[in-house]
Amino acid sequence: MTTETKGYHLTTPLHHFDLSYNDVGEGTIPIIFLHGYPFDKTMWDGQLDALKASYHVIACDIRGFGKSTDEQSPLSMELFADDLIQFMNQLSISKAIICGLSMGGFIALNALQRFPERFKALILCDTQCIADTPEVKEKRYKIIAEIATEGVAGFNEGFVKSVFHQDSLTNKKALVDQLSRVVFSNSEHIITEGLKALAERSETCSRLQEISVPTLIICGSADQVTPLAQSESMHASIEGSELRVIDQAGHVSNLEQADTFNKHLLDFLTGLGDFNFEKINGGERMV
Repeated sequence: MTTETKGYHLTTPLHHFDLSYNDVGEGTIPIIFLHGYPFDKTMWDGQLDALKASYHVIACDIRGFGKSTDEQSPLSMELFADDLIQFMNQLSISKAIICGLSMGGFIALNALQRFPERFKALILCDTQCIADTPEVKEKRYKIIAEIATEGVAGFNEGFVKSVFHQDSLTNKKALVDQLSRVVFSNSEHIITEGLKALAERSETCSRLQEISVPTLIICGSADQVTPLAQSESMHASIEGSELRVIDQAGHVSNLEQADTFNKHLLDFLTGLGDFNFEKINGGERMV
């Protein structure tokens, strides 16, 4: 049975694991935050703190990461999306606004395209819709082989450096150290399973034109993991979408420039109004 108490460090049982989440604030439509690889729900603490006075906000540990431990299941974007829908069912959430960063964006797009009736709005952060090219996929599996023989520390250290703007690496060492601890807290198994899930994900670009919910796209101007060009391409394909570029930020723009990121979130959410919907021919539309 799922807990109905709001707060931090909650858990609810899903298929073969317990999902850990934070659930705070009040509002008609919950906003669910999905973290990137290989992070956890704590990367959204700054957003929950900024929004909880006015909105119902939830941050999840994706299966295998953070406190949502699962050392058994093969991981995939489809499984993560299924988990999201089951999680919403457990909490009796019929519809939500979904916000995903990087891998969280992959999951959000997968879930939205398979279960469009479950989402009121979409926020894509430092992510992309493309699948891995054969070259990138080969590189991921080479990394997996190297981890098997040399351990995971080298990969973790290099990955942490790759996600930050150079200014953050130099002047925000506490932030870098904090995220590094999160990355290093993952088991070697989950690091490699996550790499496999990323390598085998399907593209979602071909169906972006089907997205009809309000959509906000945010990207750090210096994102080297999912470059700005990918956000610009999604923006061009999703009719009516908004694109916001954050200067002095790399792949984790919500951490590096939290105030600017939160302002973009609040502006977008305010623009949605009171989430007033009317029934139209068995469906719904925003009015």
